[in-house]
Formats: sequence, C-alpha cells, structure tokens
Amino acid sequence: MAITSLPDGRWKVDIEPVKGRRFRKTFKAKADAKRFELVCRQKVIQDPEWSPRTKDQRKLSELVALWYDLHGHTLRDGERRKRALLCMASRLKDPVAAKLTPSAYMIDRRKRSDSSIADKTLNNELTYIRAVYNELYALDQVKYENPLSKVKPLKLQQRELSWLTQDQIRELLEVIRSRSAGANPHLELIVLVCLATGARWSEAQNLKPTSVRNRAVTFSNTKNGKVRTVPISQDLEQRLQEHWKVYGPFTSSIGAFRRALEKTTIELPKGQAAHVLRHSFASHFMMNGGNILTLQKILGHSAVTVTMRYAHLSPDHLQESLRFSPLSFL
Repeated sequence: MAITSLPDGRWKVDIEPVKGRRFRKTFKAKADAKRFELVCRQKVIQDPEWSPRTKDQRKLSELVALWYDLHGHTLRDGERRKRALLCMASRLKDPVAAKLTPSAYMIDRRKRSDSSIADKTLNNELTYIRAVYNELYALDQVKYENPLSKVKPLKLQQRELSWLTQDQIRELLEVIRSRSAGANPHLELIVLVCLATGARWSEAQNLKPTSVRNRAVTFSNTKNGKVRTVPISQDLEQRLQEHWKVYGPFTSSIGAFRRALEKTTIELPKGQAAHVLRHSFASHFMMNGGNILTLQKILGHSAVTVTMRYAHLSPDHLQESLRFSPLSFL
C-alpha cells in the first residue's frame, strides 16, 4: 500500500520505505500525496535520523573497553576499575549491554554477598558499572539510558572507628624499634608521619625529600588528587631528612607494619591495619580539643560530613544532653 483514494475524495499515503519506519498522512490532492511520499523516501536515504536505528548488539565487555579508552584511562584507578568491570561482565556471561537487566545484576550481587564480599565493595562495583553507561550516554556512544539507574546501593552498617590509645602507640613503637638488625629501616618513620599528620599509609610511604621543608610536609599524591600541607615538628623534619640521606626514599613497608602489629597485644577489626594510624591521629586531635573544620583540612576530606565521624570524641560534644535532659531538673 502506498497512495490510495478515500471515499470522501481525499488521498491517503501509507508507506514503509525501510522496515521499522512507517509514514501515514492524508491529503486533499493526489499531487500533494505523491510529493509527501517522495520526500519521505528521500529523507530516509539522506538523513540517518529518519532511518530506524539498528539494534545495539555490543557486549558488556565491549562497552567497558570503550569506556576505558574514552574516559577510564584518565582516572587514577581506571585500570583497577576496568579489571573489576571485566570480571563482572564475565560473571554475567558477557550479555548484550543494552539487554542487561537489573534482576541479572541483583542475582550476581546476591551471590557475591553470600561469598562474603564486603557491602562497600559491592556498592563500589555498582558505581563503576553505572558510570560506564552514564559516561557513554553523555558522549553519545549509546542511545539508551542506564539500565541500572533504579538499582539501589546496599545500606552500609557504620562501623565503630578503631584508634590507638597512648599506651598502644607506645607498645607499637617499642615493637618496631626492637626489631632485629636488617629489618625494614623505613617503617618507624612512616608510622611517625602517619601519627603526626593523619596521612594515609600510601601518602606517607610515597613522600619524597622535596616534600618536607619549613617544618611542614606536603602530600601531593592524595586520594582526591588535591595537594595539602600539614605542619610537623622540627625534630621529625630533621629525622626524615637524615634518614633519606642514609637510606634513600621510602619503599613498600606495609608488610613490615602488619608483622610488627601482630607482635603487639593490639586487636583491630578486619581491614583496619595501617588506617588505624590515621584514625588515631584524628581521634586524639578531637579528644585534645581540636576544631572539626581544621581536622577536615588536615585529613583532606572533601566534605565535613566525612570528618564528623570523629566529632563525638570532642570533650564538649553533645554535653548539652547532660545539662538539658529532664533528669537534670529533678
């Protein structure tokens, strides 16, 4: 069916130049109907927007590779994210990306959770796969929206922060200093930098001699990519400079730290080994009357809400609960 006459004298155009793209319209004159038919056929040939889109049959792994080539390679952890995403694609049997369903993802997440994968890790993976679809959609590389946009992340149970007491800090340093000759020479100073500045282990371990001057240490290779400077004592500055002259730059020392920690009586929750030093700095800072906004700048948190986890350690935190509770007026 192309152009047909109607009982009322009008002319109806009903054409499908290519499968999936159909045009219908009614005209008073047959010449107008023919002109419309000709325009529609030409538009389909000349303008891709008039032609039906072919189905996107690319696999999930192909989209991950495309995302990495266009955007992921610019991220500090892009390579790690790519590996995690390719593992996810493999677990899901590498489906056509456009046909990935929330239920398929949720089943995989459930299996991962039953395998004792941490909820935070699962939430990170959801963030990664969403980012692939969102970024490629923004770059006009896919024509469909994120199929996982309505999947909710898992609710995380906030863990109580572990931090070292003064006695535990002394015990840890004594164990480190009492190690046999030939042990990792960098360990003590990396620990001291973490305890003195609240630095993450990787930030302290990657310090260079040029990063320490004028009684301050500058961290440049940080988690959020922002440079921050924290004051240190003159004694620690001298020890660092003298150490580097003798032993050279710091090398990987996390293994030595874990072994030293095992020789102490200190018990920590799973996953809180070296990071306990950062928590210890922040906790003692607040307990000694430090300001929460100052602590935010020292730790390099992008939002004060992250730093607020230490607020309860402040001497005057929520003290109004004692003064204004109903029991105080009895």
